[in-house]
Amino acid sequence: MWEPYKKGFKAYLQLERSLSQHSVEAYLGDVEKLTQYLLFVQTPQKPSELTTDDLRKFLQWVASLHMTPSSQGRILSGLRSFYKYCLLEQIVQADPTELLEGPKLKRALPDVLSFEEIESMLSQIDHSTPEGGRNRAILETLYSCGLRVSELVSLRLSCLYPDVGFIRVIGKGDKERLVPIGRAALKYIGIYREQIRVHLPVKPGSEDIVFLNRRGSALSRVMIFYVIKALAQKAGIAKNISPHTFRHSFATHLVEGGADLRAVQEMLGHESITTTEIYTHLDREYLRKTLQEHHPGFQ
Repeated sequence: MWEPYKKGFKAYLQLERSLSQHSVEAYLGDVEKLTQYLLFVQTPQKPSELTTDDLRKFLQWVASLHMTPSSQGRILSGLRSFYKYCLLEQIVQADPTELLEGPKLKRALPDVLSFEEIESMLSQIDHSTPEGGRNRAILETLYSCGLRVSELVSLRLSCLYPDVGFIRVIGKGDKERLVPIGRAALKYIGIYREQIRVHLPVKPGSEDIVFLNRRGSALSRVMIFYVIKALAQKAGIAKNISPHTFRHSFATHLVEGGADLRAVQEMLGHESITTTEIYTHLDREYLRKTLQEHHPGFQ
C-alpha cells in the first residue's frame, strides 16, 4: 500500500532535494519504520488517513524501543520531510507532523583543539617518509579549510586553485562551494604533489584525487581517522580527537577571532545558520577579555 508513496518520496529526495544516497536511505528508513509500526498495530492506513495522534503513538512506540533521543529526533525529521513531500504532491491536505514535539536533546559541545595542540600534533609527523609528507598536507588542509573527512578524501586536483588561494569543495548533496585555503596548506600540498604523489603508481579512477595511499588509490575515511588518532596519542592529547575535530577547531577559532557567522556558515557548507551557531561557545575568559577591551562600563 505504501510502496508508491515511498517510490515518489525517493524521487523527490534525489531529484528535488539533491540528497546523497546515504541521506536518501536514512529518510526512507524512517518511513519504513512507520510502516512496520502500522503493520504491528494492524492499522495499515494511508498517509492521508494518519492523524497527529497516530504519529504521536508511533513516536512513543519508537521511544519504547530504547532508541536514543537523537535517533528519535532523526526519525521525526524523516517523517516531517515525508509529509512535506505529501503536501507538495497533494497526497495530504494538512501536515499531521506540524504539532509533534521531538525529544529534548542535549547539545554536546564538540572537543576543540587549541592552536598549540594542533602545532603539537604537526610536530609528531615524520617528514622523512612519503606518508609523513602526505599526512602533513592532509592536516594542514583540514585545519585551513574546515573540510568534512568525506570532502577531504574526495578532493580533486582539478578543484585546486592555488593562484587565487581557493579550493572547490563538493559537499553534502553534491553541493559545491569555494573555500579559501591558507599558504601553509598550499605549501605542503605542493610539496606532496611534486615530491611524493608524482612517484605513486596511480590506479585508474584516482588520477584526479589529491591524497592517495601508497598503492595509488584514494584514501578511505577510516585511514584519516587512524592517522589523526595516532598523532594525537603521540602528542599526549587526551581529548576525543577525530578528523571532525579539525573542522570544529577551524570554525571555533574563526568565531573567536571575530569572523562573521554567515561567512563561517558559507565556508563550512551548512544549510542552516543554526548549525553554525554551535561555534559561538566561546570560553568565559575570552568573553571577559572582550568586555574589558570593548565595553566602557565593564569593571
